[in-house]
Amino acid sequence: MHILLIHQAFASLDEPGGTRHFEMSQHLSEAGHKVTVIASPISYLTGSTKINKRQEFRDDGNFTVLRTYTYKALHKSFIHRLFSFFSFMFSSFWVGLKVKNVDLVWGTSPPIFQGLTVWALARLKGAKFVFEVRDLWPDFAVAMGVLNNKTIIRLSEWLERFLYRRADQIIVNSPGFTEHIKRISSKPIDLIPNGADAGMFDPNSRGIDFRELYKLQDKFMVLYTGAHGMANDLGVVLKAAALLKDQEQIKIVLVGDGKEKRNLVRQAKELDLNNLIFVSPVIKSNIAEVIAAADLCLATLQPIEMYKTVYPNKVFDYMAAGRATLLGIDGVIREVIESSSSGVFVQPGDPQALAEQIKKLASMPELLEQMGKNGRAYLLKHFDRPVTAAQLQDLFKKTIKN
Repeated sequence: MHILLIHQAFASLDEPGGTRHFEMSQHLSEAGHKVTVIASPISYLTGSTKINKRQEFRDDGNFTVLRTYTYKALHKSFIHRLFSFFSFMFSSFWVGLKVKNVDLVWGTSPPIFQGLTVWALARLKGAKFVFEVRDLWPDFAVAMGVLNNKTIIRLSEWLERFLYRRADQIIVNSPGFTEHIKRISSKPIDLIPNGADAGMFDPNSRGIDFRELYKLQDKFMVLYTGAHGMANDLGVVLKAAALLKDQEQIKIVLVGDGKEKRNLVRQAKELDLNNLIFVSPVIKSNIAEVIAAADLCLATLQPIEMYKTVYPNKVFDYMAAGRATLLGIDGVIREVIESSSSGVFVQPGDPQALAEQIKKLASMPELLEQMGKNGRAYLLKHFDRPVTAAQLQDLFKKTIKN
């Protein structure tokens, strides 16, 4: 089969950011299917230009990535972000028209606007329309206070209903999204969960080079990787770091980028946080060595009810690397951590509780090691990328036949 994926935030292994779709596409192409991806040349994580012109990436002739024009300044404001979304929506449509003999068009949200391109191309090409939901937009944006224009909210909710009801197949990457979608659409919904490729991680590595680079050889290293945005609530991590300033053996390392990073760096300087280190984004093929350096890994989101529905990518990377997770996110991902005995939950938005758990766990290396082993074993059974990619392939085949 020939699969056309429209994905503005698509990232390969030599870029920072989530690589779920690159890895899935690679598995599909290795299984003999043709995959064409239309993506942005602008990094969704950093806002920087990755490629100066449209570029094709090929892997054994089955895997092609086409980069198309996208407005660059997506991190300047919400309005600029909308410009970025709409520019990609239109440019990807025109590029998609030139892709021939497509059996299935696969779209993913966020951003939800590219879903219109996917629907239109699927109908024009007589192909199946598969829509993947990776968060509940616009509900998340409204809950965060990022989206408050009533007209835009109504239009976004109309678009959400339109896409959910016209898709031939809906995919969710978290079980927390299913009930919301069922209230809107009667179309089939299947879970292809977030996960990680365990083969990319060596649980026995200790990340010696990273520790030496940042002078962390004799320190208890707490690691956060990923986006530095409003949703990630890293201000709470800074407050926890302030409470731990007297614990000289504890260092907190924040790896990544995003809209809030400049503000976070400024706040850290104002608080004189010598126990906190900011590190630039790391490409996915190198992230395993960074996580290997950690004694404890951290995942946080704002204490908003909607965030109880998500499966954050970073948590599965931590599990694959055999590292314990300190989880400041409630809901379905908490169920994973507690079912696997691979970490500790703290109430989101509580810097005191976060600091206390870091201090406590720093004195329990044997427990952390066992939690890490538990997490990797659980991921291998339930969330390993080859397993979820096979599930996706089977679902695509079934969708095309129906």
